[in-house]
Amino acid sequence: MSRRRVQLLVSAAAWLGFVVITVWTMAFLAGVVVPRTVDGPHRTTTVHAIAVDLALVLFFAVQHSVMARRQVKSWLRRWIPAALERTTYVLATDICLALLLVLWQPWGGRIWQVEGWLSVIAWSLFAVGWALAVCSTFAVDHLELVGLRQAGWAAARDPGQTADLYVGGLYAVVRHPLMTGLVLAFWATPRMGASHLVFALAATGYIAVGIRFEERDLRTTFGAAYDDYAARVPAVVPRLPDRA
Repeated sequence: MSRRRVQLLVSAAAWLGFVVITVWTMAFLAGVVVPRTVDGPHRTTTVHAIAVDLALVLFFAVQHSVMARRQVKSWLRRWIPAALERTTYVLATDICLALLLVLWQPWGGRIWQVEGWLSVIAWSLFAVGWALAVCSTFAVDHLELVGLRQAGWAAARDPGQTADLYVGGLYAVVRHPLMTGLVLAFWATPRMGASHLVFALAATGYIAVGIRFEERDLRTTFGAAYDDYAARVPAVVPRLPDRA
């Protein structure tokens, strides 16, 4: 089998894993379809459950942050083809999230539960959050984000296009639309249990840290242009652009 074909197959597997994990996480948080959910039946003691859950979130956070650093990317290029660098990142993320979803330990009681129209609003916000998160992956370049373009599934982008800071579409109202969507999806639920609360708090905390790292990299890359953009557009809470 040729090297190019291997790259295409591996990158396709990583993308398929990305899709499966995304849908799986939706069901995990909604408490439907999948056998293990964020607020499912207790399977161990509370102390053990909290320790396992926090360790799983930390494991994902370390992988997701460390592998995104430029120094680590440079190191990875010594061992894997440059075309599979992003694919390797996506595969590692798929594995870490799959472990979190399989090994998560529910515990504790109900924090809140709403019915009727409040429940409808909560599920609607949940859906909006996931829709925003998914749409944000296409706002710039979905194929590049998941490693398909680099592996050869599509032509490389014009370097002139990637050199400029993109501030249109969703990015005109919020700097990190993916994170906005995820935070909304993590918190919007008509039934919030204690283990779901820990998941939402830990994931939101990681997102806050991750945004700081990403903002630092963006300022290094784009300089004053990003400073001006950040002064006009909020990081996570959307703000509609002013009308002339």
